[in-house]
Amino acid sequence: MNKKIRLLQSIHFKIAIVFVLLLLVTLEVIGASFVKQLEYQNVRDFKQSLQVTPYIQNQLSNELLNNSGNANKNIKEIIGDMGNSAEIQVVDNKGTIRGVTNLNKQSTVGQKTRNPRVKQVIYSGHTEQEVAYNESLGSYYTAIQPLTNPSGDGNTVVGAVYIRASMEDVYKRISSITVIFLTSSLVAGLLGMALSIVISRAITRPIDEMKKQAIQMARGDYSGQVKIYGQDELGQLAIAVNNLSVRVEEAQEASESERRRLDSVLSHMTDGVIATDRRGNITIINETGQDFLNVTRDELLGQSLLKVLRISDEYSLRDLLETQQDMVLDFSEQQDHDLILHVDFSLIQKETGYITGLVCVLHDVTEQQKNEQEQREFVSNVSHELRTPLTSVRSYIEALNDGAWQDPELAPNFLKVTQEETDRMIRMINDLLSLSRMDQGTAKMNLEYVNLNEFFGYALDRFDMMIKRDQEHEDDLPKLTTSTGKLPTDDPNKKYSITRDFTKRDLWVEIDTDKFMQVIDNIMNNAIKYSPDGGVITCRLLETHRHVILSISDQGLGIPRKDLGKIFDRFYRVDKARSRKQGGTGLGLAISKEVIEAHRGRVWVDSQEGKGSTFYISLPYEPIDSDGGDWDAI
Repeated sequence: MNKKIRLLQSIHFKIAIVFVLLLLVTLEVIGASFVKQLEYQNVRDFKQSLQVTPYIQNQLSNELLNNSGNANKNIKEIIGDMGNSAEIQVVDNKGTIRGVTNLNKQSTVGQKTRNPRVKQVIYSGHTEQEVAYNESLGSYYTAIQPLTNPSGDGNTVVGAVYIRASMEDVYKRISSITVIFLTSSLVAGLLGMALSIVISRAITRPIDEMKKQAIQMARGDYSGQVKIYGQDELGQLAIAVNNLSVRVEEAQEASESERRRLDSVLSHMTDGVIATDRRGNITIINETGQDFLNVTRDELLGQSLLKVLRISDEYSLRDLLETQQDMVLDFSEQQDHDLILHVDFSLIQKETGYITGLVCVLHDVTEQQKNEQEQREFVSNVSHELRTPLTSVRSYIEALNDGAWQDPELAPNFLKVTQEETDRMIRMINDLLSLSRMDQGTAKMNLEYVNLNEFFGYALDRFDMMIKRDQEHEDDLPKLTTSTGKLPTDDPNKKYSITRDFTKRDLWVEIDTDKFMQVIDNIMNNAIKYSPDGGVITCRLLETHRHVILSISDQGLGIPRKDLGKIFDRFYRVDKARSRKQGGTGLGLAISKEVIEAHRGRVWVDSQEGKGSTFYISLPYEPIDSDGGDWDAI
């Protein structure tokens, strides 16, 4: 890019030659006009000096009309007194030469003139003038003036005056002046050339520096600055170039930063990203996409996207450009593990709408597909669980129908089992209906502002009462049940206690008291079920920025780490055998999560296996001033 510029191509030479040419053209135009005007002025002055004055014309006319013998002598004296070097002849109206100034032609006096032009002037009465050139005489001027009768009407021609004079002196003076002008022009041209070189250097120096700075910027070096020589247009241009250098450097840094950020985002994305040109050939792919397809970047670049995704038999590039249809592709056969990808397409377009390529996003839905499969399998298991109690109920009813109802020992046990299994199925169906209504958004929320401190305390008081009654009537049945219809624990002799750690400030929140009570019951039941004998259940209530946090901690077996992410899934049980034994449906925590989310809150669990679990409930909270209510009437 920084090639050496030859002299004739340099802007220095071009500006200098332009100045010189302008100067020469100006001098030539002025010189031509000056010489022409000088020639015209000198010739005019020369002609005027040769003009015969009216006074002399009258004298010559009188002498031509005078028939005395002294007329020719008087004419000679008159034209001799005109005092110039011109050759003068006086001819009368008959064509006879009456007087000449040329001594060599005195013999022609009295003879007829042979000049037809003189005769023409005498005949027409009009003056004739001519500038001519002769090799022997050089340039000369001739003028023929008619002489009229001064005493008559002025139109009677009595003769003519013929004047011829050499113009060599005139043209010599013009030539000498022209030589002087040309010499001056040459000197002015040389001075102008030197001045033009100086001016061109003054103009091109900042331009040259700006060129070097532009070349330096093109190479990526923005450290230089153009020197500013003044505040004229070139100075302002230099300032603009310096500002441009700074702006380009900032833009380059921003672009590089954005590119690095984009590369980092693409590199760390959990989704695969593939970009193509307008022909569908791959131009960009991130590391995740390479991992999904189990190929390297070099193997994919330039390859057709349709072939890489193995959809060329079903789709064409035009189909993808027109519809951008998403699809699910199974790559399990090409990998050593299960891999199902959801593929989404979008267009890369300019502002004019011109399509320059495609962006393909690969999302790993293997786990999602597995989860859906697991849910389908689990529904099948739940169906089996419903079928099992129904089969049991049917068997006991058939036994009773066959006569067992008459046995005073078996009949009550059969009826008790039948009732328990029926209650279990009713609870499961009610939970399923509740979840279905929440999923469809048809569940009604009867929201009201309540004092959460008193509400939570009231809910825990119910469990304290159960503990007290269980201790007083350890051997009496049936015992007090919770809202689930079952005792919180399957061991009537197990003892546990509940401790409270509440904030002293009243916390008023908007909740559905019935549904929120169900959430507390579900979590408390689980805490009681899995607490050891003599365990302590700790219930806390505290306020954070814009939220209230309710937590329930137990000292039970805890939840394995692998099950923490699934604990709120429907029909999921950590201890399936114990849950079934205690009449659990596997829907309590799922319902709790739906209820809390309907309150615009969040529920989560923190647990360590063997050390217990803590369930947290977070609700949005805006402090308000209100008096507490009495929950004894609930």
